[in-house]
Amino acid sequence: MRILIIGEISGYIGEAAGIAIKNGGKILHAPNADMAMDVLLNGKGADIIWYDLGLMGIDRFIEGLNSQRLMVPVIACGIEIQLCDIERAITAGAKDYINLPPDPEMIGIILRNFSQKNDHVIFKSSEMNDVIAMAKRVANSNASILVTGESGTGKEVVANFIHQSSKRSKQAFVAINCAAIPENLLESELFGHEKGAFTGALARRIGKFEEAHGGTIFLDEISEMHPRLQAKLLRAIQERVIDRVGGTSPIPVDIRIIATSNRDMENAIKKGEFREDLYFRLNIVGIHLPSLRERRDDILPLAQHFIKRYSELNFIPVKDLSMDSINALLNYKWPGNVRELENCIHRGVLLSNGHSIEPNDLFIKKLNSIHNPYATQMVGKTISQIEKEHIWVTLESCDGNRTNAASILGISLRTLRNKLKEYEHYDDHMG
Repeated sequence: MRILIIGEISGYIGEAAGIAIKNGGKILHAPNADMAMDVLLNGKGADIIWYDLGLMGIDRFIEGLNSQRLMVPVIACGIEIQLCDIERAITAGAKDYINLPPDPEMIGIILRNFSQKNDHVIFKSSEMNDVIAMAKRVANSNASILVTGESGTGKEVVANFIHQSSKRSKQAFVAINCAAIPENLLESELFGHEKGAFTGALARRIGKFEEAHGGTIFLDEISEMHPRLQAKLLRAIQERVIDRVGGTSPIPVDIRIIATSNRDMENAIKKGEFREDLYFRLNIVGIHLPSLRERRDDILPLAQHFIKRYSELNFIPVKDLSMDSINALLNYKWPGNVRELENCIHRGVLLSNGHSIEPNDLFIKKLNSIHNPYATQMVGKTISQIEKEHIWVTLESCDGNRTNAASILGISLRTLRNKLKEYEHYDDHMG
């Protein structure tokens, strides 16, 4: 994990940095916020930022990160931080805080919580054993890999595993979600831009491809990329050069590409939504992740892993699952796959107040009711009406969290937003 420390690396902060290094962290340093922004814009990316509250200005710094679309979590740190300082930092957008003198256990937990390099794949099933065996065989090659599977099956975890098992493991693993960034901004995110290239380009920005030089770039939901950008990506893969927006000369890059999709790629090609030549370039090696319902032997090992993780993060004693909970977990269909299981277990860890985690803590009964295909009478309804009801019920089951709902539905967040706008317009018209 790459940790950018903003402030002086001395005293307690230096001690905290030493603890981070022992936990596998790699330290970058900037004495102040302006120099930290230069570090980030010039391609020396970070997975997490520690900001010394003694410097002040954390709100302006986080605002600057947001304006540059630098989605790096910020952790506030300081000596005997007062509650008002913590509230100010959290309000500004800090994700957590470290009170100094440093507690090694706390720092370890925070690093594990925010680490993107999760190369530890939890499995017991023969289906996943085959997947990991394939991943190990191709890890040391430079071949592009396309990881497919339903949303929430753990495609990024497998991509991280491949990177950490490869000869590029000491270099950066740079991830970007192609569906989460508007098409007019994605080109700059991928390839960078020069100062003045467009309105708002106040400084040169290094893109993800240059940031990943020597390492791996992870292109999540590649099938959502606009065809115009697909052509530029194809050139980058073929020639291993990129062009910054507004740039005048090509820039060589040494990268390994791992992409993912939860769509039927061959169908997308037939519809003209994805370039066939790009598909073949990305799919030198194809790895398909089975759904959780297809590898039910993994449910309990994953559940135990998540219980341990979220108990540690929330300083809660680790509890066992009751037998009723075990049966409920094994009998549920898990349409949202591992991501849904993780959310379910996290909720159970937080809500359980007994000696073990019970089905009511996990909301299993509610989930089984919601996802029962015969829970509502569908006869006599149009496909559009059924789709609308299913989306609304899924959104309700996620307490309005659109990201989780989109994951369970197997559609992109952008598609879900468009559907909800469509229903809102329809209801207003009918009303």
